[in-house]
Amino acid sequence: MANTEVKTKRTDNSVEVFLNAITEDGKRKDCFTLHKLMQTVSKSKPKMWGTSIVGFAEFHYKSKSGRE
Repeated sequence: MANTEVKTKRTDNSVEVFLNAITEDGKRKDCFTLHKLMQTVSKSKPKMWGTSIVGFAEFHYKSKSGRE
């Protein structure tokens, strides 16, 4: 059977530190605009997933077969 452990996990890393590390000014500004928009739309605070994914909200999925 395949390894079912999730590879990308939520971390306590700072979203702001991650976004501020973007060196290109225009891209960093766009990312902060999206950050604000997604926070407003999702009504959720952003969290880092792994080292390079910013996520909003969290859902637990379970298929009909029982796979999670």
